[in-house]
Amino acid sequence: MVRRIPRGRVATYGQVATLAGFPRQPRLGGYALRHADDDVPWHRVVNARGELSPRAQSDSVHVQRARLVAEGVRFDDRGRIDLRRFCWRPRTVKVRGKE
Repeated sequence: MVRRIPRGRVATYGQVATLAGFPRQPRLGGYALRHADDDVPWHRVVNARGELSPRAQSDSVHVQRARLVAEGVRFDDRGRIDLRRFCWRPRTVKVRGKE
């Protein structure tokens, strides 16, 4: 599901979980992304407030922000992304297990 998020857009952990067939289980997405392949654009997934979620003892939040900025995503003064503007809204969705 994360591979479908287009460049310059973000999705929330909850949104990804719902689209993958696991509604109300956003932490599952976070756990899965921690072990994802290198070709998964993990940097496009943010929390429900439009913030980056730092991982313990990692500089991934800096890498994530740099990648998003390079794709044209903007952050406000509080370090948040305007989800109304940058959130991915797929037209049609095939939910996992229901194709």
